[in-house]
Amino acid sequence: MPIVPRWVLLSSGCAPLLLISGWMIAASLEGSAYDPVTQTISVLAAYGAAGFWVMTGALFALGVCHLLTAWGLRPAAAAGRLALAGGGVAALVVALIPVPSSGGSLRHGSVAVVGFVLLAVWPVLAAEGGGAAPWALRTAPACAATAVMAAGAVWFLIETHLDGAAGVAERVVTAVQSVWPFVVVTSCLRHCRGREGTPA
Repeated sequence: MPIVPRWVLLSSGCAPLLLISGWMIAASLEGSAYDPVTQTISVLAAYGAAGFWVMTGALFALGVCHLLTAWGLRPAAAAGRLALAGGGVAALVVALIPVPSSGGSLRHGSVAVVGFVLLAVWPVLAAEGGGAAPWALRTAPACAATAVMAAGAVWFLIETHLDGAAGVAERVVTAVQSVWPFVVVTSCLRHCRGREGTPA
């Protein structure tokens, strides 16, 4: 089992912290004009938004974190690492093509959808199966993670069409997607420590 460098714990752990703190700070800069329940985080990164640079920076940092984590997560299957890296690239592109101050953006939305899909399927693609793999890289937990993310996407779409709590749904699913790499890295490090402590 390849060893995971300890710095991957930092890159994967920073991803959810940067994303969540980014949308919280950007929302506070927007003030009462922004409704986090119904409005998406893309609104915070729109041209002219008070928290534009904060949210854009958070999305950019998220992308870098995912790229670094994918690079260092050696025990994961190559397809999963590529999907995670692709999700990181999508986050970088989303940061570079924000939505306009009013209306939507097909380019932004398309890249966001691609990024979501890649980050939703990477757990399954990264799974190595078998009891010898770290817990989070086994088939059952990986499938469960992807299922949760897919359910979050369905919830987000429903809330969007109902003009409901789309902002809450988006935050939940993006938070789960940003946390899962950290769960996988932690699982790999614990697995390696356990193997080192096992008598030959």
